Amino acid sequence: MNTEDVIRLIKESKKRTLARAFVAGDLNGIDWGALHFVGSRDFGTVKGDLPEILAVLEANGTRIDDCEVEVTARNSAVPLTDLTKYEARIEPGAIIRDMVEIGKNAVVMMGAVINIGATVGEGTMIDMNAVLGGRAQVGKNCHIGAGAIIAGVVEPASAQPVVIEDGVLVGGNAVVLEGVRVGAGSVVAAGAVVTEDVPPGVVVAGTPARVIKTVDAKTEGKTAIVEALREL
Repeated sequence: MNTEDVIRLIKESKKRTLARAFVAGDLNGIDWGALHFVGSRDFGTVKGDLPEILAVLEANGTRIDDCEVEVTARNSAVPLTDLTKYEARIEPGAIIRDMVEIGKNAVVMMGAVINIGATVGEGTMIDMNAVLGGRAQVGKNCHIGAGAIIAGVVEPASAQPVVIEDGVLVGGNAVVLEGVRVGAGSVVAAGAVVTEDVPPGVVVAGTPARVIKTVDAKTEGKTAIVEALREL
């Protein structure tokens, strides 16, 4: 997706305040409309857009003994994605918005966040609490370390997305800023802040990150991905 597509989608989408209500009372026969109700004749949970929930609760106020409403999102423009469409391992607690591409045998760990328009290549692992911003592009067989940030670009509209080429390892808590391209097979050390393009096959470290050496056999041995973790 380009930036204009993302902006148009957000602008034109129906904003929804998502909520769920726990309801007790005489619920038999209540018309919940487009809301999703799960429960029995005297207790249940209803999910949907907050104004619709409140309207049904008000219309049936004499039949409801008690209820508690929890708001889960406010004026949300982009829903979370349907996880069943991916041939990947996605662990509980990952947050993945719609319009995200995830390749076969990729792994998304607990707490990872992947924003609209991002792409994750085949066999790539997005580790715990890593963040892929809007339109970030990560290639095949990469590892984005725990807590790393791959910057997103939705605004300014002229900004270019981060591109992580195939076979790259980004260490824990590293930051790759918008518009940066990291070349194939390179390694970004833990905690590095990458502000400029990284050539293929090198190791960068520091703040701002600088090339400290080329990838050698020792480096490859320490950074090799484990195929067994990517088997479904």
